[in-house]
Amino acid sequence: MSVLLFGVFILALIVGIPVAFSVMLAAIAVMVSGDVGLGMVAQRAFAATNSFPLIAVPFFILAGDLLAQGAISKYLVEFAESFLGMIKGGLSIVSVVAGMFFAAVSGSGAATTAAVGATLIPQLKERGYDEDSAAALIAAAGTIGVVIPPSVPMVLYAVSANQSLSQLFANGFGPGVLMGAILIIIALVQAYRHNYPKGAKFSLKNVLMTFLKAIPALIMPVIILGGIFSGKFTASEAAAVAVVYALLVSFLIYRDMTPKKLFEIMAGSAKTSAVIMIIIACSGPFGWVLANYKIPEAIAGSILGISTNKYILMFVIALVIIIAGVFMETSSAIIILTPVFLPLVQGIGVDLVHFGILFVVGIAIGMITPPVAINLFVASGITGKPIELIAKAVIPYLLGLLVVFLLIVYMPLFLPSLIV
Repeated sequence: MSVLLFGVFILALIVGIPVAFSVMLAAIAVMVSGDVGLGMVAQRAFAATNSFPLIAVPFFILAGDLLAQGAISKYLVEFAESFLGMIKGGLSIVSVVAGMFFAAVSGSGAATTAAVGATLIPQLKERGYDEDSAAALIAAAGTIGVVIPPSVPMVLYAVSANQSLSQLFANGFGPGVLMGAILIIIALVQAYRHNYPKGAKFSLKNVLMTFLKAIPALIMPVIILGGIFSGKFTASEAAAVAVVYALLVSFLIYRDMTPKKLFEIMAGSAKTSAVIMIIIACSGPFGWVLANYKIPEAIAGSILGISTNKYILMFVIALVIIIAGVFMETSSAIIILTPVFLPLVQGIGVDLVHFGILFVVGIAIGMITPPVAINLFVASGITGKPIELIAKAVIPYLLGLLVVFLLIVYMPLFLPSLIV
């Protein structure tokens, strides 16, 4: 059955059928061959979406879109530049730090890239930075958007693997900061190679002024994550709070939102959410087939038969995740592959929270690896540069993120819930 399932799935992808419907077709093919009534398709599709934690997905997407298209990103960038701009190539560092700030309020890699890129890429170009490299850096920094909480892929993994979302969120900060640190180091090397200029001199007055403007943006992750970790509200409730807060900030504080603009943003968010929910619904029958025919256990047994060495098997898993990220959209990969991986990682004794973090980081790297590479497409759209040039410039940052990924795979010492 596993040959039929994955054979139909791959064939459907080759002929150009969207991932969600390829998954559904593969499940239907197995059900028909096994004399399972097609009513099971509708039942499992409904059951897959009938989950309270999934309410967080559309709300976090809407909150991220509200912030990405508002003034918040501008003020976050100005604040970061006020205390980092005076360093040689300081605007490169600002690009990464702003990406980390925005990651803590958006939960989306594409939204982070769009918000920071739209604000910073014109400035980077104006100050003599290589435009391809600047776009590549911001695209790479955008990958942190799904690692530092809140994170839509973490929500999807938590639902698929039945793990604590609060625990996943708590463990997302260390890897996110580590990704930012490696990107900053590479950006500084690039700055000295290309002799990029320094920005304005440090001014405490400027820091305070930009900080005051950025306070509403900086408070948002405190409210969301503080509420979750203190137990005041669930992650789903936190997502709704994020939307309400973003609306209040946009309409009452920064006053950069209009009813027409709000409608456009909500329509775009609804489309994004619908795509994810369709993938989840189509993966329901696929997951049932996997469980009913014990396909993940068979795959796990085959792979465990290759070697008993945990580190070799972890390398194989990591390689599959990276390859999946190259060819699959983030949400699709998380939803489809989590049930396949779980028996294997449990069989070799890997903590499921640790696996969730490394899974999200590995798939996030796929955001800058063509052909999918959503962050590169966003950066290309902002700059007007061909994606091929940006993809070439992103290679140093990609290698740095791969190093971080391997550290997370083999040295999860900075994941707090795994140390306790």
